[in-house]
Amino acid sequence: MFTGLIQGVGRLEKTENLQGDVRLHIAVGSLPFADVVLGESIAVNGVCLTVVAFDAASFAADVSTETLALTTLGGLAQGAALNLERALLPTDRMGGHLVSGHVDGVGQVLAIWPDARAARWRFSLPTALARYVAKKGSICVDGVSLTVNEAGEDFFEVALIPHTVAHTAFAEKTIGDAVNLEIDLMARYVERLLATQNG
Repeated sequence: MFTGLIQGVGRLEKTENLQGDVRLHIAVGSLPFADVVLGESIAVNGVCLTVVAFDAASFAADVSTETLALTTLGGLAQGAALNLERALLPTDRMGGHLVSGHVDGVGQVLAIWPDARAARWRFSLPTALARYVAKKGSICVDGVSLTVNEAGEDFFEVALIPHTVAHTAFAEKTIGDAVNLEIDLMARYVERLLATQNG
């Protein structure tokens, strides 16, 4: 589990093709990394990946064909900025919202415009996910926990404060870029409970 509070911005060093799937080699950049262990989980642009090898400044993670098909990881360019978060510890502060690292869909940056010192960002949203996104609810975009300001049938808007932009890969995002989306876990469970109750 994760919180959606980015701990560091890394870079994609290279993508290694291995019999149909890939291994990503990621420079950890500003991510605190001294006590990393083999097999731990790290969210990379919101996708939970397992550390299969590491050194002092980077780690490698295998990405399945399923993950490549359902996320943006397969389309990353070498050198791309990556939002990184290590798995939540029981003693950590819960500053964002509970994030599983399991991407529900891919959206796209539609527009960015100033909103006082912040910036308003509009993202496209697969219509199948629209019912899970509510104004003032939470959504995870490329691993970042954000509050929804507006929600439509195929889009949503958030406000990014200067600190968020400066300390995440959003600093290098532009209109047209693809992003990983994860809906709030609560919405999933509420839907399932209601379906079971009505059934």
